[in-house]
Amino acid sequence: MKNADAPWDSFDPIAYVRHNYRFLQAEDEEILHIIRGHFGGYFRKQGVGPVYGIDVGAGANLYPALSMLPWCDEITLFEHSLANVEYLEGQAGGYDENWDPFWNALCEHDAYGSRYLDPRERFRKVVKVEQGNIFGLERFGGRWSVGTMFFVAESMTTSHQEFNLGVRRFMCALAPGAPFAAAFMEHSKGYHAGEEFFPACDVGESHVRASLAPFAGNFEVQRLKSAAGVRDGYSGMILAYGWRRNTDAGIPAV
Repeated sequence: MKNADAPWDSFDPIAYVRHNYRFLQAEDEEILHIIRGHFGGYFRKQGVGPVYGIDVGAGANLYPALSMLPWCDEITLFEHSLANVEYLEGQAGGYDENWDPFWNALCEHDAYGSRYLDPRERFRKVVKVEQGNIFGLERFGGRWSVGTMFFVAESMTTSHQEFNLGVRRFMCALAPGAPFAAAFMEHSKGYHAGEEFFPACDVGESHVRASLAPFAGNFEVQRLKSAAGVRDGYSGMILAYGWRRNTDAGIPAV
């Protein structure tokens, strides 16, 4: 099933959150442990200046945005599904309590915990929701100075070509040198969000690494230690993190 064939506006964000994010699960805690060090270490060394973040395919998941929250003057939650856009707009004004453990996990790193900010107040101030298709990100150029993409490129299509293009569009939306984090379901067979079934592309670590290599100058790809337990139909989770390349020389045009 190609991306355009999936019933995205029938995605059920409430059911999705209830199943995946009602509690902080081991896989997400492991991801948060890694990315708080990656982002926290990067921004601790940077000078003062406007920082623009993007979470591509935000869906009904707020913790990627929370991971960028302390340093961003603006965070764009970029989402295709109108149902998810409505969910995100409702959360932007004051997110639900189930997201508190995710923020608390980030604050175990002193780069977050030492800033003494009110995360809900800052979320209201800096987050904006934008409806759009990942394949249309090209028109923005490298606008964003930090970015995340969690369970998107492999969870929107069965096509490896569309998977690779999704990764490309995400990475090319970032400015040269921008830090990023992206998560992937390993060997996913597809998933439900409410009554509807959504497609997935069967990828492993080698697929993820190959898709990022033309765009990331320095990056890590690792399979999480936590056992697959969020749902049936996948074999694990993969996290990639690093920095956008400083040049696109040698990358073929698409």
